[in-house]
Amino acid sequence: MAFWWPLLVLLFAYAICRFLLMLIPPNVPSIDVDVSDVCNDEVNFGFKVRISSRDTGKTMIDASLGEIMTTCEKIHWLLSEGEKWLKPEYRSSGKSMLHKRSKVEYHPLGVIGAIVSWNYPFHNIFNPMLAAVFSGNGIVIKVSEHASWSGCFYFRIIQTALAAVGAPENLVDVITGFAETGEALVSSVDKIIFVGSPGVGKKIMRKASETLIPVTLELGGKDAFIVCEDVDVEHVAQVAVRAGLQSSGQNCAGAERFYVHRDVYNAFVAQVVKIVKSVTAGPPLAGKCDMGAICMQDHVEKLQSLVIDALDKGAEIAGRGRFGNLGTDAVDQFFPPTVLVNVNHSMLIMQEEAFGPIMPIMKVSSDEEAIRLANDSRFGLGCAVFSRSQSRARRIASQLHCGIAAINDFASNYMCQSLPFGGVKDSGFGRFAGIEGLRACCLVKSVVEDRWWPYVKTKIPKPIQYPVADHAFEFQQTLVETLYGLNIWDRLRALVNVIKVLTEHNSPSAGSSRRSD
Repeated sequence: MAFWWPLLVLLFAYAICRFLLMLIPPNVPSIDVDVSDVCNDEVNFGFKVRISSRDTGKTMIDASLGEIMTTCEKIHWLLSEGEKWLKPEYRSSGKSMLHKRSKVEYHPLGVIGAIVSWNYPFHNIFNPMLAAVFSGNGIVIKVSEHASWSGCFYFRIIQTALAAVGAPENLVDVITGFAETGEALVSSVDKIIFVGSPGVGKKIMRKASETLIPVTLELGGKDAFIVCEDVDVEHVAQVAVRAGLQSSGQNCAGAERFYVHRDVYNAFVAQVVKIVKSVTAGPPLAGKCDMGAICMQDHVEKLQSLVIDALDKGAEIAGRGRFGNLGTDAVDQFFPPTVLVNVNHSMLIMQEEAFGPIMPIMKVSSDEEAIRLANDSRFGLGCAVFSRSQSRARRIASQLHCGIAAINDFASNYMCQSLPFGGVKDSGFGRFAGIEGLRACCLVKSVVEDRWWPYVKTKIPKPIQYPVADHAFEFQQTLVETLYGLNIWDRLRALVNVIKVLTEHNSPSAGSSRRSD
């Protein structure tokens, strides 16, 4: 028995401390609200009302009964004297209840559908597959019609791996087809993941709206590459060329706009041109080359039109790479790496996603100008910022409207699969990889339960049990002040009033007086 007493005292002290901590209001700044013109428009006070002008002044009318509720002067009093009810402190709902325990559960959605592009056929299959399976879902992946062979090849590897661990053979499926196949897939799954163009992404969203399934879109980008004047030009130029020419520029997170400080602009351009001129584009099986083909033949024409538009508007070609070992039938599959200077934002090359080996380099005079120009885009996937001062590079990157940022590096985010990957604006929404990518494949469920069930149970206070008591509003008012008062003294005073209201109306005399009524 002697052992239980100290334990009970400690538990009681803990409960009192938790209760007192609950009474301490958060340190949130208050706001002032201008209500001088509140009577000129419709107002909502928890019921539908309208304000109308009468000879007797402006009045508030209950729309459900057509009766005048109160005059506008009374509304002014409510909003001025009751201004504290509008302060942010009263909107805080994050306080935990002493007798409750809360948690968040993540449940599989069911079957995930993924429609992926052709430019990285291996990763575009395995990335959504791993997220779906590791979060407990099955998945059906429609590969691009331009990557059907490789998609089926990888699917055989996946089937073998599933069989090796005893997983269901239909846990993952890979399908091929055209637009009709993708449309049917969107109509048949519990979530859709799409990697592709903004135009097709909008069609996916429209189709998904019919069944109201969640959507993740990764729609490409126009990533900015910002170079400050304090960098090692030779080092950054090598990174820049890799960022622009990797996969022949057919990279959603590739650098497509280069903003270089004027103090190092000429040196940077000279170094980039020197590197690009040494780059050979050609078929890798036919001999040594540095850069491969453009996968879509008609896309070469798009790239050429972007260059011509820039030249017509005043840009210049500072340097180009060369071809190597091309057969007569393969010329249209390749596009020489190209460096453009004297570019500006009136040119399509600075606005449209090129998805090719073109490096437009623009001179800037300050960090602020670089930030403004980088944000002047309908895309917002990633960015890269280079400066000897990491804090400066971080400050610049933090002001860019995009989903991923690399400081003194290029696209290293993609190598960190613990990080979420995705963009904003026309680059889409939602995230792959990381915790965010896994949870995006889940039903997020919040759960609250009694902490000491069945000894302490939820009970509706007597004044607000149906039918509500005459003093229900008074009780609710004091209870709200107890939980959300502006300071601890207001809350303690309101707590005393809550107890007072309960005891007064639960007394025998109060009960007999109500019965006599």
